[in-house]
Amino acid sequence: MSENSETTKRAYHSTEHRQTATIEAVVELCAEQDPATLTTARIANKVGLSQGALFKHFPNKSRLWESVAGWVSAQLTQQVFSAADRHQLADQALEAMFLAHVGFIARHPGIPRLMLGELQKPGNGPAKAIIRQTLARYRKKVTGLLEFGIQQGRIAPGIDTEAASVLYLGAIQGLVVQAMVSGDMHTLEQAAPRIFKLYSASFQEKPDDPAK
Repeated sequence: MSENSETTKRAYHSTEHRQTATIEAVVELCAEQDPATLTTARIANKVGLSQGALFKHFPNKSRLWESVAGWVSAQLTQQVFSAADRHQLADQALEAMFLAHVGFIARHPGIPRLMLGELQKPGNGPAKAIIRQTLARYRKKVTGLLEFGIQQGRIAPGIDTEAASVLYLGAIQGLVVQAMVSGDMHTLEQAAPRIFKLYSASFQEKPDDPAK
């Protein structure tokens, strides 16, 4: 490999590292303050860069937020979906997915604020579009598992799978809101198994009544 190629490779890895570090810094800072008030100056200071250096990696704040949304989408779906895919039984996959999602939020408490902040913005910017697409893909995954569970006989037939998928996400969102109200995000993972147990009770197959 030539010296120029090696230099180019090092520069690429350095740029990639700083971009990732900046994205992770934004996620961390969103746990401390309203994302709408987060300035590029504070982000740059968190990463140890000047604002000029920051804008070499992200030409504007919109592009940075788009990259953050992309990172959140990739990390969330990869970690949550892979947890589900390790199980052959749909009800167990749904539980694993639920707990993995809650665990992801507990490790990155700034993400709910970031996602909600983008969804509340007017228009349909790139970051908002990514978040919407991620949530739609997530609901589709949950609905598919519910339908598969019906086929397996693990979930009661006749349930409204679309409504059940909305309730699934709503249970996670409710947990997050309660943790934010209490100011203790660590309670998320403690409460998650109990909440999922209540949720799953609504779709479990009921055994036949022996008296009939």
